[in-house]
Amino acid sequence: MTHDDIVDLLQSYKSGELSEAEAVKKIIDKPFEDMRFAEVDYHRELRQGMPEVIYAAGKTPEQVRDIFYSLYNHSEGNLLATRATEEHYAKVLEKVPEAVYDEMARLIYLDRDQRLNRDDKHKILVITAGTSDIPVAEEARLTAYLFGNQVETCYDCGVAGIHRLFAHLPEIKEANVIIVIAGMEGALASVVGGLTDKPVIAVPTSVGYGASFHGVAALLSMLNSCAMGVSVVNIDNGFGAGALANKINKLR
Repeated sequence: MTHDDIVDLLQSYKSGELSEAEAVKKIIDKPFEDMRFAEVDYHRELRQGMPEVIYAAGKTPEQVRDIFYSLYNHSEGNLLATRATEEHYAKVLEKVPEAVYDEMARLIYLDRDQRLNRDDKHKILVITAGTSDIPVAEEARLTAYLFGNQVETCYDCGVAGIHRLFAHLPEIKEANVIIVIAGMEGALASVVGGLTDKPVIAVPTSVGYGASFHGVAALLSMLNSCAMGVSVVNIDNGFGAGALANKINKLR
């Protein structure tokens, strides 16, 4: 059920065409579709402002195609499938030829809001410590963008050459929410947290040599940050960071 469907129901209720009980029944009727391998949540868009996002990893290309197509037919907002492969994308194209694949971010998406006027006074900034962190950063950037935000990036400005970060102080000061993405020892989040009064979302990545334990070292460093206002999402969770940044930014 789309937003327009809800509006039509409310108008029918106000005009007396539907009783309160009938209107409620129509709203709660069929809130999801049981596809045997998935139960697609059609009310996610009403509750959270964007249709259900598909986590493609572990799903077959056919499953991703069918879920994507189901959401395509029962929603109005942008569609997104994370951790997707070229094989997933090839199948999605069979039913949604407008879909786009971003290889770096590993995202399949449908941007229905291409002409949306995004608020350039309340920007989300994505910063990475290194070039190797960019795939996770692009997942965060595209997620925040598809949720309707203006997003800027500053890549490869970690603490090993901290003068590179200081060159981006104007962007840091102008941002409303900052996503900091780093592997290795994960120190960049604390540094940025000490430079701004805005919320910082730290994303540890699995980038690093053996003792980084596939991102656990960066995760623990970020969790132990002494800088105020730094929150932490899971290892390599660019999507989670982009979604959280969107919610914070919309609270302005």
